Amino acid sequence: MSTNSSERPARKRWQWIAVAATVLLIVATAVFVVVLTGDRRDQGVAPPGTPIAGSSTVSPPASTTVSASTTSTMSSPIEGYQMLYPFASVADAKQWQASYRQGGHQPWHLDAGMTALSFTQAYLGYTTIDRITSTTVAGSQAWIGVGYALPDGGTSTAATVHLVKTGTDEDSPWEAVGTRDKVLTLTQPAYGSTVTSPVAVGGRITGVDESLDVQVLAGKRIGGTSMIPAGGTNVAWQANVSFTAAEGTTLTIAVATGGHVADVELFAITGVRTGSQPQ
Repeated sequence: MSTNSSERPARKRWQWIAVAATVLLIVATAVFVVVLTGDRRDQGVAPPGTPIAGSSTVSPPASTTVSASTTSTMSSPIEGYQMLYPFASVADAKQWQASYRQGGHQPWHLDAGMTALSFTQAYLGYTTIDRITSTTVAGSQAWIGVGYALPDGGTSTAATVHLVKTGTDEDSPWEAVGTRDKVLTLTQPAYGSTVTSPVAVGGRITGVDESLDVQVLAGKRIGGTSMIPAGGTNVAWQANVSFTAAEGTTLTIAVATGGHVADVELFAITGVRTGSQPQ
């Protein structure tokens, strides 16, 4: 049966409208998928194992639990981080591991929470920080909140310590490598950078009538300065700290403030290495 010639243009127009609608639907679907999935780094969340420039922290993945089997192919989870406590090197960690397998001691090395508290109290000297306030473990990494009791019976988090396993074995010990900084930050010097004495230290803070204490540690306190006035909303703070250490030494730089309800109420750290002193 023949088709009326006046109907042909109308049919063609509807065909073009159908094609255009299909194309628009495909494009809209693609845009929705990109927005929905996105790049983790675009969302401000670094993939696990990626040190963040200018910080000693690594953001956790969306999931807080990862099967141990997912890390079995990793050659060295600690690679790229500054080993701050309790081991000075992977070799030291493996030596403890071998001893532990033979019936050795100090099983707390296998507990991320206990390691974070030991780092805070025994190494940094913040003895009033005496409890774990949060725990996030993702494979070979852990983020442990440590804090103190408030007068009303509640608790407050002073810092979130970042730890990384020194190997891929189930009994590989944990190592403190930095902190996740928010209210009090320590961004200068950059994490993993090389420094000489005196070192310029700085970051930002939100608080009222704060008095900052900065210390440089290499097994013990080897430099520091205190009573640095600070306060306001996201206000910059800065200090110069002298220290004495051999070239190539790993240093922990820590800043703390307190005095309102506890001796130490907030702290942040970063890890660096010493370079050769200028002549």
